[in-house]
Amino acid sequence: MKLSISYLSIKENMLENMNKINDTSADYVHVDVMDGVFVSNKTKNIEEITKYLKVVNKPFDVHLMVKDIKKYVDEYERLNPKYITFHLEATNDISNMIKYIKDKGIKVGLSIKPNTDIDLLKPYLNSIDLVLVMSVEPGMGGQDFIDKSEDRINQLYKIKEENNYSYIIEVDGGINPNTVKKCIKSDIVVVGSFITSSNNYQDQIEKLRL
Repeated sequence: MKLSISYLSIKENMLENMNKINDTSADYVHVDVMDGVFVSNKTKNIEEITKYLKVVNKPFDVHLMVKDIKKYVDEYERLNPKYITFHLEATNDISNMIKYIKDKGIKVGLSIKPNTDIDLLKPYLNSIDLVLVMSVEPGMGGQDFIDKSEDRINQLYKIKEENNYSYIIEVDGGINPNTVKKCIKSDIVVVGSFITSSNNYQDQIEKLRL
């Protein structure tokens, strides 16, 4: 299982803390993007974000919690991310958005909120690289893991195995040493405040490695 660090809860000393992330064994940096429309919170603009992300030496895993997906894809492609993930609930033009991202040479993910029916993903599972299971409501860090997320992860794993699909499963929200055990069938877990609120990022990562 790989680990992607979300810096959403870091509010100060951004460059210093980004360098602390560089010094860990984390596999990705998770870039949460919020527009104040799809979710109530709003992140800084791309110009401000690139000021401190430019020091990061790990691949980026971009999570768009936005309505105007194309606009933000165009902005965040400058980070050369490995993945850009958008929400199934944010658009009725899912197939074209998948193609739009892939045509830029970027791997594409689809995310679903905790109460979204997994069956709605099925038409797209053979054409995406990643499914992001939200184990909290999107838009705010520090929430508790929703227990039914474990069943959703296992269901997506079963669908993948039965159909020989190639997508990976990522889980985001409320990850700690107890809840990570509920994510055994996932490939990546996104971890925020459990790591970034500590004084030693690597020690916290070690507590999550299964």
